Amino acid sequence: MSGPAVRVQVPATSANLGPAFDCAGLALTLHDAVEFAVADEGLAVEVSGVGAGELPADERHLVVRSFRAACDLLGWSPPGLRVRAVNAIPQGRGMGSSAAAVVAGVVGAFELCPDAGTRDDGAVLRLVSELEGHPDNVAACLLGGATLSWTTPEGARADRLPVSDEVLPVVLVPDGTLSTHTARTLLPAAVPHCDAAYNAARAALLVHALIAEPGLLLEATDDRLHQRQRAAAMPGTLALVDRLRAAGHAAVVSGAGPSVLVLTRRRPGDEPAGDLSGVRSLTLEGWRVYPLEVDHRGACVSPVPPGVSSS
Repeated sequence: MSGPAVRVQVPATSANLGPAFDCAGLALTLHDAVEFAVADEGLAVEVSGVGAGELPADERHLVVRSFRAACDLLGWSPPGLRVRAVNAIPQGRGMGSSAAAVVAGVVGAFELCPDAGTRDDGAVLRLVSELEGHPDNVAACLLGGATLSWTTPEGARADRLPVSDEVLPVVLVPDGTLSTHTARTLLPAAVPHCDAAYNAARAALLVHALIAEPGLLLEATDDRLHQRQRAAAMPGTLALVDRLRAAGHAAVVSGAGPSVLVLTRRRPGDEPAGDLSGVRSLTLEGWRVYPLEVDHRGACVSPVPPGVSSS
């Protein structure tokens, strides 16, 4: 990398958290790191880690497309671009890999544009939400922690929640993948009023549970609007969710699936060995267990000296 360069680290995310469909997100301590450098000409894309040899290494790469979209917004066109991505977030499994790519690309452009000034996270959120199609994952990826997001006539908005230190996320990842588009096609156009009211109550309770009463997370994560409706696309996921919830664990489909998010608890002065061992014992064969933490930082930027890679 020979010109001005930055490194953008972006977290994995889990959206919905059960009842808060398309409005709640949680940032997780599993990251992709993308370096951007202005070059004299051309485009070079290098991918290592997850997706290496599978993701496009040209203008089709989602990070590059998002970077270009931000450049259009900023009215800036770099003469050339070098991109180096080191990926750890599983793709196509409901952990926000596309949101991470979109946020990384837009943040990278805002950081490198010489006329952008101090980064405006409101403008970034509006753009990444447009590119992603909904704000839940991108909000958590950008801001960190747990976020609530909503849309206005002016675009997406979001705010963070102060998550209790007791909350510990565990993600269970299967071998198979599922596209968000496929999962969304299974959702009904309308839902019964009683189910909407049920989810509204649980979503409100979810906020309280995340902030102050993690002991309520099992009840607060119950859902009637979207998980069961998509069971045909991921029967193993719903079977595992049911198995865990029957044993008292706050398990939900992570985003559009097929991964499962379990919100376990850290007991005061103790490690969550009991909760985690219980989750492990109930997890079906063929699932990888990722014990994680809540990422409170969101998208982080650091400079990269010209000619030096920090990857």
